[in-house]
Amino acid sequence: VTYQEEGVVPGSYELSQNYPNPFNPSTTIRYSIPVAGTVKLRVFNVLGQVVETLVDQHQNSGSYVVVFNASRLSSGVYFYQLEADQYRSVRKMLLMK
Repeated sequence: VTYQEEGVVPGSYELSQNYPNPFNPSTTIRYSIPVAGTVKLRVFNVLGQVVETLVDQHQNSGSYVVVFNASRLSSGVYFYQLEADQYRSVRKMLLMK
């Protein structure tokens, strides 16, 4: 589930830490993009393999919220990466079942 927060115009790219962390089975990821462009938000396992693509589309500038449901994944450490324009950021999250 992805939705845009209304009335927020960010001044810079930002990928926030997921909340809650650790989580079971779902968590919320927030990010901001200051200019419109293609956005990719992907989840990786510790081997660097993509386990889920949460966003892969053109988005307008703004702040976004994604609810990630990891019920099909096993417990462990995962990483999520935001790519937009020349910006790239990675954060760590912990799934505990």
